[in-house]
Amino acid sequence: MGRWEPNARGRLAEAALELYSEHGYEQTTVAEIAKRAGLTERTFFRHYADKREVLFAGSGELQDLFARAVAEAPERAAPVDALAAGLDAVSGAFADRWEHARRRHAVVVANPELQERELIKLASMTAAVAGALRGRGVTEPAASLAAEAGTAVFKVGFERWIAAAEEGEMAGLLRAALAELKAVTAGHAAAV
Repeated sequence: MGRWEPNARGRLAEAALELYSEHGYEQTTVAEIAKRAGLTERTFFRHYADKREVLFAGSGELQDLFARAVAEAPERAAPVDALAAGLDAVSGAFADRWEHARRRHAVVVANPELQERELIKLASMTAAVAGALRGRGVTEPAASLAAEAGTAVFKVGFERWIAAAEEGEMAGLLRAALAELKAVTAGHAAAV
C-alpha cells in the first residue's frame, strides 16, 4: 500500500493486530507494524503514543458512550435500568466487530502488561459510569456499587460474546448477564 492511501490509523491498527497475533505482542516492533501497514514509523507515532495504545485507542469513546447513555436514560429510570441503557449503547459499538474483538482479546489475555492496561480501562469506565449515576442523583455508595456491577456485567457479557462459536448479538448477552445479576442480588437462583 502506498503512503497516500487513506485510513492510515485503521491500517496501522489492523497491521498491529495481525502481527501481535502472529508473533506476539512483545516480539512485534513499531517498525514492523508501520512496514506491514505500508507507512513509516513517524506516521505510526502521529496516530499512537506506543504500540500498546493501538489496542486501546477506542476505550475513551466506549467509556464516554456508556456514561452518556446512563446519564441520558429516562429521568425516572432506576439505576439498574440506566445501566441497561448504557449496556445497550455499548453493545451497538461492537456491531460487526466480533472477529476483531476476538483477536484483540486473545492478544490482551496473552500478555500481563496488556491485561493490566485492560483493567485500568475498565476501572476508568466504572468511574465514568459512577459519575453519570451521581449526576442522576444516585447517592454513594449506591452509585459506585451500581457502576462496578455495570462494568462486571459488561465484562461477563463481552467474554461470553467473544467465546461464542459464531458471531451473535452482544446486546442479548449483556441483557442476560444483567438479568443474572438481578436474580443473584434478589436472592434467587440463576435466571437462565
